[in-house]
Amino acid sequence: MARLLKPTDQNLRFLREFLLSGGVAALPTETVYGLAANAMNPEACQKVFDIKNRPSLDPLICHVPGFSGIETYCDTNSAAEILCPAFWPGPLTIVLKKKPIIPDIVTAGLDSVAVRSPSHPDFRRLMADCPFPIAAPSANPFSYISPTRADHVNVNLGEKIEYILDGGPCSLGVESTIIDARDPRRPKVLRYGALPLEDIENALGCHIEVPAPTSKSFQIAPGSLPKHYSPRIPVELRVEPVSEKELQEPDSKVAYLLLRKPNHETTSNIHWLSETGNLDEIAKRLYAKLREVDTKEYEKIVAEETQELGLGQAINDRLRRASHL
Repeated sequence: MARLLKPTDQNLRFLREFLLSGGVAALPTETVYGLAANAMNPEACQKVFDIKNRPSLDPLICHVPGFSGIETYCDTNSAAEILCPAFWPGPLTIVLKKKPIIPDIVTAGLDSVAVRSPSHPDFRRLMADCPFPIAAPSANPFSYISPTRADHVNVNLGEKIEYILDGGPCSLGVESTIIDARDPRRPKVLRYGALPLEDIENALGCHIEVPAPTSKSFQIAPGSLPKHYSPRIPVELRVEPVSEKELQEPDSKVAYLLLRKPNHETTSNIHWLSETGNLDEIAKRLYAKLREVDTKEYEKIVAEETQELGLGQAINDRLRRASHL
């Protein structure tokens, strides 16, 4: 298994040198744990693809300290000049025209690059003195449930990597929102995430397009396949809450994943994501609870969708991809 490192100054210096030399390690962000490599090193980035069994047409996100200096890696524009100061560091990824300095393996050969500035304090401390952007897709086998704790990474990838920086549980629990801002006059959402779309629209003062899912949009943005973030057990979605009658006589072969805690006694196969249905709590606990249920011998997971507003868009997006056949 991989060695778990505490975020001491000594360990951060060691990991910085390890990445600089072409190594790959798992790092915490506020969204999910990432499998990190030097984004300027094509061989190191290839290791990320190999470890995850990730298809080469799925581009990587480049993580940077902030807006200052990103013109080294991409072309900025009026949309980026608004969004980056407003939401960085934080769970917003912006797709912009790339500069030739970025290796083609990072961008799947496209002329665009996705950039983000995470807010996790340990990631930021490590990144502060890095002379390179950090490529870091989720630290899990491709298409499986994303990890939100160091032990999640070790279960799935511990035999394939040497080090995991243990920064505790991720505070947000779902991936960043991805906005295509290459044309600042027509920004598009490529992936719903931890930053609500309404906040981005308010900052820009314009409507953000929601393109229909296509193979091209998958190429531009990570995490856009119809089936993704998926447990091994099939998932059935319910638009309406699971009925009281069904919960009082639950099928023992089914795991029920509810948005809020029921008001009555429950059996061991009834799980909930929040005491009150709070969207922040639901998002934070979603992946961890799916992983927990996925270790059991259930035949099916019945999961409730939430309201299609704010963070609910990202929660429903993850559940729909998890349930896709």
